[in-house]
Amino acid sequence: MCRHLAYVGPEVPLQDLLLRPPHSLLQQAAEPGELRYARMNADGFGFGWYGEDDVAVVYRRAEPIWQDPNLRDLARNLYADLWVAAVRSASPGFGADVVNAQPFASGDLLFSHNGLIEGFRPSVRRQIQELLDPEVEAEILGTTDSEYLFALIRQLLLDDENLSLEGAVVDAFSSVQSWLNAGKALLNVILTDGERLVASRHSVNDPSPSLHYTLDDEAFPEGAVVIASEPLTDPERWHSIPQGHLLIVVPDEPPELLAL
Repeated sequence: MCRHLAYVGPEVPLQDLLLRPPHSLLQQAAEPGELRYARMNADGFGFGWYGEDDVAVVYRRAEPIWQDPNLRDLARNLYADLWVAAVRSASPGFGADVVNAQPFASGDLLFSHNGLIEGFRPSVRRQIQELLDPEVEAEILGTTDSEYLFALIRQLLLDDENLSLEGAVVDAFSSVQSWLNAGKALLNVILTDGERLVASRHSVNDPSPSLHYTLDDEAFPEGAVVIASEPLTDPERWHSIPQGHLLIVVPDEPPELLAL
């Protein structure tokens, strides 16, 4: 489980999301308000953005976000018009290693998953592995259900060049649900290719984790869309994404809610 966020809008420093807001991601790591199944997020963190070559870049650490001595300097000096960030509470059996920290990156894709997949090791991992091309499986460095879910989504996109990001997420969720055998899955994900971003609030056989967004918070530039597990600022300026929905964000266009 984790707390995660995404930002799409005019260029801002990372600190405007991770450090400055009253309920920043740093604050949500130590004192989350809506987190289930854990009390804090101390098993690593990371953030991702896009470089000048439009390739996804990530910075990830295994320690709690408040222990990184470099974070404040980085957050003050790194600017981007798209950010994805997460703080992690490791599910039992999935170590607090840097390879398991999120977000994950591959080519132009950034991905974060807040949730869990029951029965992952006995059965779901094997089902995913059977679908993966060797080059996709070779990119998996960690052990988490989250990274395998990302691999499944990448495989779906490779198999169908006309498939949209949201289409890949929907198809991946459908496959996972078919493999659960009455187990539960919490499937809040953020996926972006740098031009389009989708964020889901979804689950199977259990309530979905929290997820919110804002379009008109004065703490952020005009035209920005901010998505977060918990509101970073005044909750009155934020909207809860309904369970079983995707929020689709394209720069300079109104965001779209899509029922799953």
